[in-house]
Amino acid sequence: MKRLRLLSALAATIIIPAFLTPGLALACACGCGVFDVGGKPMASAPHSGQVFFEYDYMNQSRNMSGTHNAPAADNDDKQIRSNFFMVGANYTFNRDWTATIELPVTNRLFRTENDDGSGVGSFNHTAFGDIRIMGTYTGLSPDMSTGLTLGFKLPTGDWRYPGFDRDTGIGSGSTDILLGGYHEGAITKNGALGYFVQAQFEVPFATQGGYRPGNEFNGDFGINYTVWTSADGRYRLSPLLQLIGSTRAEDSGPEADPPNSGYSRLLLSPGVEFDALDWKLYGDVEFPVYQYLNGDQLTAPALFKVVVSHRF
Repeated sequence: MKRLRLLSALAATIIIPAFLTPGLALACACGCGVFDVGGKPMASAPHSGQVFFEYDYMNQSRNMSGTHNAPAADNDDKQIRSNFFMVGANYTFNRDWTATIELPVTNRLFRTENDDGSGVGSFNHTAFGDIRIMGTYTGLSPDMSTGLTLGFKLPTGDWRYPGFDRDTGIGSGSTDILLGGYHEGAITKNGALGYFVQAQFEVPFATQGGYRPGNEFNGDFGINYTVWTSADGRYRLSPLLQLIGSTRAEDSGPEADPPNSGYSRLLLSPGVEFDALDWKLYGDVEFPVYQYLNGDQLTAPALFKVVVSHRF
């Protein structure tokens, strides 16, 4: 099986309970769930909700083994370029409960050595990804600053496309349980400088087609500073800086490639958030500062995310 893994991705960590702050549900089999986090968690007011759109991009073209660059000849896979699109919505029923659904579509270019030795073949595919349905409990604190999440990733994404390996498929073919949590707080008395932490654990419990993705844990610590607020408080500009870490176990099953799967990584992610009335624009870039990859896997030098959301 050809070696690959979307590693360089932003380890975006703790899936901010996606119901609170949109985070792309890229439930692909190659570790691109890193995009599921990033940005300051923020719960909606009771009896209100959000709709959101997210775009993420990464281009994996550099081969790594362990903590170092490795010869491209050591990996049959040469490039994985992914464009992720996601629409979603969440609704806060009361101060305790929020529900979220995320519907992803992925476009992926996969370049790899042909099995017959005739050179490098290119495969381009666009398909629906794995849907996520989640619930968040925010009744742990009166101000909803702490929450716990429970949800499921469903096997709705395409994992049978010809030319793609199981670890590069747009869908993983697995049903996963998602467990997570978050907390945010103020550092200064006026609340202009704050912090947030997030975490999520993803475990596949039902698989098909002889492939089981490795268990994955993601975590995030960030600080945010409101540098400008309009006089009426309806407009706000806030840069953020996040440190994101993630670890994923080896894949398993007869269609998996265990020696060339699994990783640990740490990423630094500057970002910015702009609030205008009921709209929010968020963007960040994630740069790997440490990566350890089992075997030979492809990485990207940076990952990009943009989210637009509207409260109703």
